[in-house]
Amino acid sequence: MHMQMTNILFDLDGTLTDPKIGITRCIRHALTELGHEPPDRDALEWCIGPPLRHSFGTLLDSTDNDLLEQAVRLYRQRFAEVGLFENHVYDGIPEALAELRRQGYRLFLATSKPRIFAEQILDHFALTGFFDTAHGSELDGSLTDKPSLVRHILATEGLQPDQTMIIGDRKYDILGGKANNIRTGAVTYGYGTREELETERPDLLFDSPEQLVRFPLIG
Repeated sequence: MHMQMTNILFDLDGTLTDPKIGITRCIRHALTELGHEPPDRDALEWCIGPPLRHSFGTLLDSTDNDLLEQAVRLYRQRFAEVGLFENHVYDGIPEALAELRRQGYRLFLATSKPRIFAEQILDHFALTGFFDTAHGSELDGSLTDKPSLVRHILATEGLQPDQTMIIGDRKYDILGGKANNIRTGAVTYGYGTREELETERPDLLFDSPEQLVRFPLIG
């Protein structure tokens, strides 16, 4: 029998906010600067969620460390100035977070995005107050994969795995949760397909932000 769940880790991109315009414009900028013809915005949706370096490795068909570092650097130059605000909060998210807090849950941000950018986004959209703390990757590339990030959050915050759930929109969130023996929830309104999510067998599926406050406790 599980103990009652009291902690929820939330992904950011595709779960709380829709970052498509900013992310795809920054990817296209980096590819153009490197002399590559960038795909259309819609063809880059799969890049929303995975670690940025992995996406550039696929887009550039390269494992060259210097090239991938240059691509990430070009992306971040634009993202830091304008890209992080080319973004919007999904309808219903502030209300859902407020209700979860009212119900007594502790909320933590768990994003592969660099923490320095994630904190600015939360501040910009007035979401910071809903979270105990925000966790993300570091600019040196550490904590970009969800298993490592979740492990870091559990250890840093002193959270019990059987009292904790992660909620996100891509398989990476589910895999990160399962690797750390916490419960998993997937949102279907983000950038992961239902097939992608169901393949990883999350404990719960949410079809809208409103459903986030009405899930059964799994025990």
